[in-house]
Amino acid sequence: MMHTLFRPAPPLLSLALVLGLVAPAKSHAATPGRSDFGDTGLMQIPTARMPPLGHAALTLSRTAPYRRYNLFFQPTNWLEAGFRYVEIENRQYLAADEDRNNLDKGLDFKLRLLEETRFRPQLAVGVRDLAGTGLFGAEYLVASKRWHDLDVTLGLGWGYLGNQSDFANPLGRVFDRFETRGGFQSGGDGGSVSVSRLFSGSTALFGGIEYQTPWEPLALQLEFEGNDYQQEPQRNDQVHDSRFNFGARLRLTDNIELQAGWERGNTAMLGVSFAANLATLSQAKRDPRPARLTTPPTEPDGDWQGLNRALKDNAGIRVHRLRQAGDEVTVEGEPIRYPSLAESELRAGRLLHNRLGREVETFRFRWQQRGMPLRESVHDRQALTDAVRSAAHRVDHRHGIYAHGALTPARGKVLFENNPRGLSYSLGPMLEQNFGGPDGYLYRISANLDAEYRSSENGWVSGSVAYGLADNLENYDYIADSDLPRVRTHIGDYLAETELGLTNLQYTHTARVADDWYAMGYGGVLETMYAGVGGEVLYRPFDSDLAIGLDLNWVRQRAFDQGFGLRDYSTWTGHLSGYWQTGIEDTLAKVSVGRYLAGDLGATFDLSREFASGVRLGGWATFTDAGSDYGEGSFDKGIYVSLPLNAFFVNSTRQRANIAWQPLTRDGGARLGRRFGLYGLTRERDMARYWEDYDAALP
Repeated sequence: MMHTLFRPAPPLLSLALVLGLVAPAKSHAATPGRSDFGDTGLMQIPTARMPPLGHAALTLSRTAPYRRYNLFFQPTNWLEAGFRYVEIENRQYLAADEDRNNLDKGLDFKLRLLEETRFRPQLAVGVRDLAGTGLFGAEYLVASKRWHDLDVTLGLGWGYLGNQSDFANPLGRVFDRFETRGGFQSGGDGGSVSVSRLFSGSTALFGGIEYQTPWEPLALQLEFEGNDYQQEPQRNDQVHDSRFNFGARLRLTDNIELQAGWERGNTAMLGVSFAANLATLSQAKRDPRPARLTTPPTEPDGDWQGLNRALKDNAGIRVHRLRQAGDEVTVEGEPIRYPSLAESELRAGRLLHNRLGREVETFRFRWQQRGMPLRESVHDRQALTDAVRSAAHRVDHRHGIYAHGALTPARGKVLFENNPRGLSYSLGPMLEQNFGGPDGYLYRISANLDAEYRSSENGWVSGSVAYGLADNLENYDYIADSDLPRVRTHIGDYLAETELGLTNLQYTHTARVADDWYAMGYGGVLETMYAGVGGEVLYRPFDSDLAIGLDLNWVRQRAFDQGFGLRDYSTWTGHLSGYWQTGIEDTLAKVSVGRYLAGDLGATFDLSREFASGVRLGGWATFTDAGSDYGEGSFDKGIYVSLPLNAFFVNSTRQRANIAWQPLTRDGGARLGRRFGLYGLTRERDMARYWEDYDAALP
């Protein structure tokens, strides 16, 4: 099953992303075509091509008896990855109670080994259907070379791409184990990775040519494939009249493309691709213009409330306090609008200059989040105003800015202080869905009301209520076998039991307990399925690549009606987590070791990268000691996208929407869905793209 959660973004937002309605135009040469399997390729065969960094594509194709639903990403310049569902039209989904086509899942990876040069082709190695039953498992080594309007590909395939058995496996001459290939995986542990099968068994050649026609939207394709269709999974062999396939791709818009072809010498292929580039998503802004610099007053006018409103409305700062100590003024507050702290500081610097007396020479911005001091930026007033007036002074200003995380107690006279108490709320749609199980596609569209009461700078009560507007949960029936406690596989009962559900109601309190140390405690209804209490501590040095945290929680399972009732099951769960900003392609590596909801012990490995657009793309895998009790899949895995709504709205915002895809809902490796985490709340401890943002804020 696949579980996708949009919160608080509307479903149309993700639709716009997938359809690529906001991505820039790309020519055929810049963005290679997609194969029937969703990876960059011709029809049945892959090529060595890679799309631009950040590219994402949803591809739907049909070549009877297979319908393929593919989602692929380009997280780095040298890696393409994605997953696929293959619907087999003439085979029954045995776990389904009614007539339903079988559905197989798979993960793909492609690594670029060499980039193309004038005399050298591009070279890549890849794996199809790495995890899962491996029904369509294949490996390949492929080269592609472009000559003017012709792009030529030649490759060597194993597994599904090598069933023609053109010659003996050359790797078998080195190691005997490569000479034979094991059969398809089956049984309760489907989903495990079978490393021993990689690059083993029979081998075949494949290749092809793509011709870019004078009419730019159209490209023609000819390929020679390595599969004979006589060893199809589930004894589903197909008539195969020719190894040559013919096809074409037609670009309808910058980001929507049609594919058609004639395969096996007897079968039509139709497909469509929707694309977007996550790395370049952006939206022109209609934010308030920064204040114009004026001659500062000799003495401040004392309208601190007016300055407070201006800092909020124009600079996007929720001010906690304004302080003055001698010739320095400090703004203590939280960023609430602009993703870039540099932009907030430069906007605020103009406002402070226009209102403060001439004796003030330094502006300090002490940034907080949920009452936790995170960092301080210090600007020389004269250098800031000179940089705003003239680009010639920006180098001096940049050299004069400094930021630090050693935050001693604030000093000076309090000029203004806001009351931290207050109520805020938002209302928006939420989509919950499952796809890939024997019950078919399940969904629920809800109206989601989020509310928060801030009781102090460090404490708040948060709540969330979801009211179902439309669903097809009457089709929910299948519950996977599990020898572990039912900690997640009853999720359908929670969604189907009631139209109005309380999904969160908790009190949270944060604290900075020492230099570089932060803590948080919480209790209440923590998520849809669990209530309880817990706490977290985090060690995060300022602008460091490393951080480490520990969370511990006691939880009890909630009643299906999502009210205040509780079920009998309770447990302790928690993890020790390490975070590492690798410095490679803006990649964050996270490892969490601990106890999961079902009592199993193990580790979760998470890799993600953040593009310049603010989009974060990642994936995870969880392995525990549950063994055969784990259930189908043997380990948990999934991918996620965190979208900055700033890339879609005309007004700047720091809000984000999260979308996650998980092939199956399992009891093994199940984690508590904590609403707040210290690593996310303390993200401003990292300087990140401050200087790039600075340049953008001073055009």
